[in-house]
Amino acid sequence: MTNLTMVTGFFLMGFSNTWELQVLQAILFLLIYVVAVMGNLLIFTLISVDEHLHSPMYFFLKNLSFLDLCLISTTVPKSIANSLSYSHFISLLECILQLFLVIFFASSELFLLTVMSYDRYMAICQPLNYEVIMNKGVCVKMATASWITGGLFGVLYTVSTFTLPFCSSNEIHQFFCDVPSLLRISCSDTHIALDVTIALGFSLGILCCISITLSYGPIFSTVLKIPTTEGRSKAFSTCLPHLLVLIVFITTASMSYLCPPLDTDSVLDLLLSMFYMVVPPTMNPIIYSLRNKDVKTSLKKLIA
Repeated sequence: MTNLTMVTGFFLMGFSNTWELQVLQAILFLLIYVVAVMGNLLIFTLISVDEHLHSPMYFFLKNLSFLDLCLISTTVPKSIANSLSYSHFISLLECILQLFLVIFFASSELFLLTVMSYDRYMAICQPLNYEVIMNKGVCVKMATASWITGGLFGVLYTVSTFTLPFCSSNEIHQFFCDVPSLLRISCSDTHIALDVTIALGFSLGILCCISITLSYGPIFSTVLKIPTTEGRSKAFSTCLPHLLVLIVFITTASMSYLCPPLDTDSVLDLLLSMFYMVVPPTMNPIIYSLRNKDVKTSLKKLIA
């Protein structure tokens, strides 16, 4: 019979056991975190105070910035503290809360990015009907639906993960509490509820990808018909970065969650998690918003 013990906490294992490399990782994460926080806070503030940025596209960007700020704040500060201390311990309650928030914010961001692709489709392909269809009420409902759906997935993933028994090692080979890493240290070979939840999440992820593809097909077709180079460049500048972030986010998250759990520790797991957990919140303000002409104008007005 398997020896079951009551787990009261876990140990988050970092990128290295060498103290110097842990400090280096902490410094790197701190720099990334500062860039992400400053960028997202700036975007959120500019859109909030500037009336000229109170359009549907910037409303969704404001929500995206807030989600990015919450997502990276859920994992990176704890990882920095762990790297600078000899204790990598995280309590069971903290781990449960961290997992819920990670799934909540990440899922909400995926659905919001899907909504944003539809917004770009309406703006570029149906400009005459854009203001009528994408009115304030519709935008609020879309954003709210993204947040609620993310919260439901957060509950499903958290409950189905922490109903599993943990009876072997309590060392999580990850810098935060994540489903694949927790699944590796579970002593249960049967996890139907979690498998169903992951399958449901993957299915909705595919629907999001299909929706995004259906939006971007007509978008690129319409953009290529724009007679001026400046017009095409402006349209592509708002669409291509959005698509790039989506591809990185969905591809790395899918690889992490769909690959069978390995018996040995892998650096690939840590790198994949960085690409869907740290890179998008950091890059979104840089490649999607701060290079936007309207945002730059708003920033100059704020400084002046």
